[in-house]
Amino acid sequence: MNTPITQSKAWQELQNSLGEVSFREEGDGYIYLAILKEAKMVKYLYLPYGPVTKDRKGFENALKSLKGLAQRNDAIFIRIEPQDPEIAQCLPSGTVKSQDLNPKETWVLDLKGTDEELKRKLPSRLLRYYRNMEKNGISIKTSNNPEDIKYLTKLQNTLAKEKGINTFSEEYLKTELAQPFSTLYYVKHKNQETGKEDIVAAGLVFDDKTTRYNLQGAQNDTGRKLHATGILTIQLILDAKDKGLETFDFWGIAPDGAPKDHPWAGFTNFKKTFAGYEVQYAGTYDVILDSTKYKLYQVLRKVNKWVRKI
Repeated sequence: MNTPITQSKAWQELQNSLGEVSFREEGDGYIYLAILKEAKMVKYLYLPYGPVTKDRKGFENALKSLKGLAQRNDAIFIRIEPQDPEIAQCLPSGTVKSQDLNPKETWVLDLKGTDEELKRKLPSRLLRYYRNMEKNGISIKTSNNPEDIKYLTKLQNTLAKEKGINTFSEEYLKTELAQPFSTLYYVKHKNQETGKEDIVAAGLVFDDKTTRYNLQGAQNDTGRKLHATGILTIQLILDAKDKGLETFDFWGIAPDGAPKDHPWAGFTNFKKTFAGYEVQYAGTYDVILDSTKYKLYQVLRKVNKWVRKI
């Protein structure tokens, strides 16, 4: 079974650092990491990209274990995100489709093979910018110091104001960067006329035994003009290859047939310039254990959303 980083022991340690209550179990044909959540006066279990199961029987075993865990912790539903899309065909009664939390579709680049084979999968235009970055005053640094997360959050906050999107708090991202699987990359640009140096792009990546996950990133206007995100992505991929990893996960694309104004349309077009392949997961589902309380939870969510709009 291929266990994603969000179902690993390392991810459980991250959740513990964030003050979450979590449970990880390995059984007959399954592995899961379940996080106990509280919202709108109810409790539920959330399994980011889980449970991980060998087959349908393993999934049934996992659900049986999860239902017992939920009952012991007064949880009224179990929010699952199986990676195997076929699991969606054998969900139990009392399951409803929820809004996808982690991406249902993603773009993955195969890093196996020679360095030259990998470079042929990279956009030639971005490779040209990458090879000329020193000439253009660009350098790329890495850090595992949680205090340096400010380089990313400053860029993200500016982007959030422009696009009206939500971002993680600086404290949350600090905790992520403190984990052994996490690395911050940031792009510096030195103005050749003034000599002033600025950080124009940054990204946060997670590595497990086989995969680099490109989870967080942002750039400013100067970075866009310099193609900083493209240059940085090339560096992220080459470093992952040098580290002996097998795949590079771009972490989310818009679904096929999505309108041009889809919020991920631009990101998706960029990611697909790399010669990778699409991976589809099952999506996010709620296995309901108490239908009355679940309906109340949904009503309270809608009320809260309406109040926030006002």
